[in-house]
Amino acid sequence: MDTLYWIVGYILFLNVYLYWIMGKDKESARRNTARIPERHIFLFSALGGAVGTYMAMYHFRHKTKHRSFKIGIPVMIIIHIILAILIVGALN
Repeated sequence: MDTLYWIVGYILFLNVYLYWIMGKDKESARRNTARIPERHIFLFSALGGAVGTYMAMYHFRHKTKHRSFKIGIPVMIIIHIILAILIVGALN
């Protein structure tokens, strides 16, 4: 059960982090200052933070016109759901 808590904490941390990063990137876009690379957002989304990215996309109205984000992030979420089901099944 300890492992499950670590996994949930990891996923929660990544999603909060990406939500925050997307907000910071939107603010940087408005101010025309240094931006956060898309590969950074995609990497951490792929590592488990896709839900946070997706929520931030629509909350901040940021990156919603990028096809790679509109399609890629929901696909990652589906993959994460499948992986979560497999992991929880393996732990039980």
